[in-house]
Amino acid sequence: MQRVSSVIIIGAGLGGLACAIECRRQGLNVLLLLYQMQVHIVVGAGIQIPPNGSRILQRFGLLPKISDRATVVERIDVRRYEDGQMLCSKEQTLSSIENYGAPWFVIHRQDYHGILLEEATRLGAAIRLGASVKNILTDRDTVVLEDGTELTANAIIGADGIWSVTREILLERSAPPIETGDLAYRATFTRADLEALKDSRVDELCAQNSVTLWMGPNKHVVFYPLRNGAEFNMVLLRPDDLPEGVKTAHGELGEMRATFEGWDPVLLKLISCIPSVLKWKLLHHEELQTWTKKHVALLGDACHPTLPYQAQGAAMAVEDGAVLGVLLGKLKSAPDSTGARLHSSGDSTDSVTSMLKIYEDQRKQRTTLNVQGALRNRWFYHMVDGEEQQNRDRFLRAVTDWEAVKSPYTWADAQYNRDLLGYDSIAPAEHAFDSWFLENS
Repeated sequence: MQRVSSVIIIGAGLGGLACAIECRRQGLNVLLLLYQMQVHIVVGAGIQIPPNGSRILQRFGLLPKISDRATVVERIDVRRYEDGQMLCSKEQTLSSIENYGAPWFVIHRQDYHGILLEEATRLGAAIRLGASVKNILTDRDTVVLEDGTELTANAIIGADGIWSVTREILLERSAPPIETGDLAYRATFTRADLEALKDSRVDELCAQNSVTLWMGPNKHVVFYPLRNGAEFNMVLLRPDDLPEGVKTAHGELGEMRATFEGWDPVLLKLISCIPSVLKWKLLHHEELQTWTKKHVALLGDACHPTLPYQAQGAAMAVEDGAVLGVLLGKLKSAPDSTGARLHSSGDSTDSVTSMLKIYEDQRKQRTTLNVQGALRNRWFYHMVDGEEQQNRDRFLRAVTDWEAVKSPYTWADAQYNRDLLGYDSIAPAEHAFDSWFLENS
């Protein structure tokens, strides 16, 4: 059996870097292609790392570095929009480790990306800047750059995000993302900004290592600490009013404040500190029938973009990357000393194709459920005032044991959260490889 030895990864976001790290851990040669001329172009501010994402970082040995820059989430507090009344508080510090096997972090995206990038390069992944992809020749395992350069590898991974070029090449058609009808304002504060308000309620909020969620009609707001409490992140979600085709725009502060008029006075105090704001159109994509073609595969937002209402987009991409690396690595190191030959045609081409199909089989159902879960959370967060909202609020106030909850609200359902947050993505992939190898040797 000829060995797989090299991987090209198009894109170097969190999922692409996770794939690069695992591939290098498995002894594969890795080349990351970036169309930008510098690596440290990181979009966004805060990001959550739920336990299933932390589990992969634990595998990489990166939890100590993450812990140095991140905050462990102690609670998730849910408040009513108009007065800030606490609807529920879900303890996370112990439950995340005991029930899901790893902690729940919040971190600055730049810090998270920097830690993964440093590890990928430390392990020997190569990076080529200014490498804009023009085409992929699937019959020759070749990436063609805009300048005419041709690069070959045993596997080619499209980790190039929601506007993926790889996706359009694989599908052989234009496949832009779809507008969801929502947009996000994103803002960050320093602790000094908030302390200057001299408001005891704001000070109390900032003293806690919690994620705070205000839920209201057609909108919600998320607030949490960054960089050990030196900074704070806020995301304000509302109906989209950007023109069609406009992805981002500078927001008008007066408009943003008016959008949340009548909400919790503490929240409005926080909003008053925002010096400038960006508006981000939230996008997704129709479910793809397949993520792979011969030796090309997609990961992360290139194949299963999701609304950010379950805090799982990056975690799913990191899981994707790790699973891909594990499968390709196991193919590389599979024993053949007894002369075992794989069926199909017995060459590495069919073996790689099989690995990418196993990857898709392992990941597609889980990521589809995540996309659907985020849509359900959108409904859960954005209920208009009325009987449905009152039933939701009564339910949340009544919960005393979050580990035993059975609920139609997936956000609250204990088993749903165990399946989502406690999932070990690596062991099933390894088992799937072992079964495939036994059947084909």
